[in-house]
Parts: sequence; C-alpha cells; structure tokens
Amino acid sequence: MTFMPRLTEAVARYRSEIAGSREHLSLLRWQIEQGHALDRRETFPGHVTTSAFVLSPDHAQILLIDHVVIGRWLQPGGHWEEADRFHDSAAREAVEETGVQDLALHPWHGGGDVPFAIDSHDVPGKPARGEPAHVHHDLQYLFLADPARPLVAQVEEVHAAAWKPVEELAAIAPRALARIAMLAPLG
Repeated sequence: MTFMPRLTEAVARYRSEIAGSREHLSLLRWQIEQGHALDRRETFPGHVTTSAFVLSPDHAQILLIDHVVIGRWLQPGGHWEEADRFHDSAAREAVEETGVQDLALHPWHGGGDVPFAIDSHDVPGKPARGEPAHVHHDLQYLFLADPARPLVAQVEEVHAAAWKPVEELAAIAPRALARIAMLAPLG
C-alpha cells in the first residue's frame, strides 16, 4: 500500500478507535481529501512527521532529546521518510537521534500501525530556506527500551539525549502523558 492510502487508513482508525472528542484533525483530514503530498516536507500548509515516545519497561522514564533548532527537550522524531509502516519511520528517527538500542514497538500497538497520538502543531518558518510557517501532522508511536543501555546523541540535530521522568511530558505532550498513565507498566 502506498503512502496516502496508509495515511488515510491510519487517520480514520485513529479517529474511530483512539481520538478524544476534541481531536478533529480538521486540517490533516482536509489535506488528505485535497490529495496534498503529505509525505513531502515542501507541502504546505502542512506535512507528516513521525515521533517516538520511548518508555522504560516500568513506564517511569521517557527518552527525550534536547533539540538543536527548537532549543527544548522533546521526544525524538522528524519528517517522514520512506518506510513500510509509519512506526518504522518513528523508530528510525529515535535510533538516529539517540542511539537507543533494542528499541521495541510497545504492545499497546498490537503490532499494528495506528498512532498512539496524532498532534498537528504549528512550526515557525525558515526564511533562509524560503519556508513559511507551517504545520507538522505528527504521528506518534510508543516504544520500549532499556534505560540502562548507553545512548549516543546525533550532535547535528540534538544537543543531548537522556532518560527523564515520564512526568516531563506534561509540558511537551500532555495528551500522550495522560494516555501513558492509563497503561499498565510492563515487567
């Protein structure tokens, strides 16, 4: 299945099975209906990104990056790159940015590709690149990894990668934190 049918299916399933009553995803759905090339970073007003919430097995810690451009701690992620599944793109970003080892898709996903959360958020433009302010439609996935394993931050994109208390998500991704809080820790 190509990108757009997979995206259409993932968004439809997310809305019917996961989304809260206030998660309309109106711009994303409109762009899908209009046939926008959401897999291309030069598509405006928005395009798809993927990110990874990497949890310790006990769900007490979350792997975060200190993002060079944004200047704050966030979950690893980036622009969608060709992959068989959206969560594969998110996993690749997490491994590239942090060097996390033995990353595993969280059992919550049941091996499927429905996002844990979808967050459409504004991104400032980059005038030097001729890039206007736009929207990232971020498909977010849950993963597990061992926080005792060493990390290697990708210094071109991140200042650091570190395990932080999961409560740090309150300022970054409150919807994801609330959903994580409802999951039973593993192990």
